Amino acid sequence: MTDSQQNIDTAGNIRTGEELDLDSLNPWLLEQLEGVSGTPRVTQYSGGASNWTYCLSYPEKEVVLRRAPDGTKAKGAHDMGREFRLQAALKPVYPYVPEMLAHSDDDSIVGAEFYVMEKVNGVIPRTNMPRGLNLDQTQCRQLCYNALDSLIELHQVDYKTAGLDHLAKGKGYIERQISGWTHRYKKAKTWNVPCASGVIIWLADNMPEKESICLTHNDFRLDNLVLNSDQPTKIIGVLDWELATLGDPLMDLGNSLAYWVEAGDDFFAQKTRRQPTHIDGMLTRQEVIDYYLEKTDSEVKDFTFYEVYGLFRLAGIVQQIYYRYHHKQTRNPSFKILWVFVHYLMHRCRKAIKQSGK
Repeated sequence: MTDSQQNIDTAGNIRTGEELDLDSLNPWLLEQLEGVSGTPRVTQYSGGASNWTYCLSYPEKEVVLRRAPDGTKAKGAHDMGREFRLQAALKPVYPYVPEMLAHSDDDSIVGAEFYVMEKVNGVIPRTNMPRGLNLDQTQCRQLCYNALDSLIELHQVDYKTAGLDHLAKGKGYIERQISGWTHRYKKAKTWNVPCASGVIIWLADNMPEKESICLTHNDFRLDNLVLNSDQPTKIIGVLDWELATLGDPLMDLGNSLAYWVEAGDDFFAQKTRRQPTHIDGMLTRQEVIDYYLEKTDSEVKDFTFYEVYGLFRLAGIVQQIYYRYHHKQTRNPSFKILWVFVHYLMHRCRKAIKQSGK
């Protein structure tokens, strides 16, 4: 195995209670997939805070299975059929999407709706770069530029030609997002997180009058990208399309910035970091904004609304996950202290609002 092959992302042990029933699943897979035989070895990706994602290793090839989690789900969330169809339609015009192989809405097979796709082999830059993969400052900056370019490329896809104009309402997206995430946050609120009334009111009062509509990913992070193992600044795959929709591109960028932890950020930010944006050479959040606006020829006087929205939306997502743990609908122990993260994200919202002077 070469050094670059050692850096290829792999799955690990299956979490207790999240096993797949191969007696039911494998006969179905053997009918659906060409060129595979026998029974696969199953491993699970650790990053599945929302949907559960597995690697199925047959003697001939590996495939990836994604399914909805157990427990009460937010309305419209974890729609595996939508995610499957979206990627299948997008693949011809956006080459970073994995090939879709099979889909089933029969809950009796694995206990939930699921789909199977090709496994894109490469490096996934999770909390830290893989051991032994040391990018210099120039390479880190180039990785950031290439990642942002792939996001811009998505925003420039002609979604009507791709047959995705039915994906969402489009116009009025900003207002729907603020009201929608306000409702979802309040519905998922537990006793140990803030009510966030000040942030909610500020967002409602500061919505931009102008919006653009394009295809948005809404979870665009480095740890949802697959890098070429031999050329790790090159993007070869974009994963996790659960939240993709027709929306505003600047709000999509705001969502990405909510995860972008800089080297100089505080201790709590570093402890909750999910991508290696802290290492020397990585762009700062302001540099990300400046690069995106320049490359898309966009004029925005103040990015605060999009920044606060991204943080508030992330708080809503985190709280929905914690709600499931709080009510014993999931056993994943990593969810136990997510309520603390919600407090931190609200602190970041209030800090950004104060610094804007609005």
